[in-house]
Amino acid sequence: MASSKEYLDFVLEQLSGLEDITYRGMMGEYILYYCGKIVGGIYDDRFLVKDVKAARDLMPDADLELPYEGAKEMLLVDNVENREFLEELLESMYPELPAPKKKK
Repeated sequence: MASSKEYLDFVLEQLSGLEDITYRGMMGEYILYYCGKIVGGIYDDRFLVKDVKAARDLMPDADLELPYEGAKEMLLVDNVENREFLEELLESMYPELPAPKKKK
């Protein structure tokens, strides 16, 4: 099942307090970037983020879910209505995320 543009727009609106949030559509889903680093994405109308220590610390009871078959598990963000929490989550995750790969 592909994600809806409406759910993407809702999550982007919730993250609108942060600078430099971008996304890229891929096979009916959306990859989300914060300051150029991949933080997670919208998969089947679920907001999933990379499984890093900072995210686990803020969401100790979060479920690990597969974004798609064959992918690494990611943490399900179930508190998408809370803008302040989402901003804190992405800001705390940022230092732990890998730098973008250099394009050839």
